[in-house]
Amino acid sequence: MSKFKLKVSSRLLKKKIRKQSYLTPKHCRFCGSDEQEANLDYKNVNLLRIFLTERNKILPQRVSGNCLFHQRMLATQIKVSRSMALLPFCSMHV
Repeated sequence: MSKFKLKVSSRLLKKKIRKQSYLTPKHCRFCGSDEQEANLDYKNVNLLRIFLTERNKILPQRVSGNCLFHQRMLATQIKVSRSMALLPFCSMHV
């Protein structure tokens, strides 16, 4: 048993409490319904655009909230759609 107690600053405790109160648990939107999973196709560009940033990068799993299986499927469909020229690889330079 150690004699030293780990000190945690009050600022970090407040930050942790604030962070826990605002966060809601994320869920995969494709795991919930089979209809949404069926819509995950490279031809459904409107759905795929939701998961792209303004620079047309794929949103990470921690931001989108998708599970690993569906994040991989989504990334594959976006890449197929890009190769079919339905989605751009990068944003246009102005």
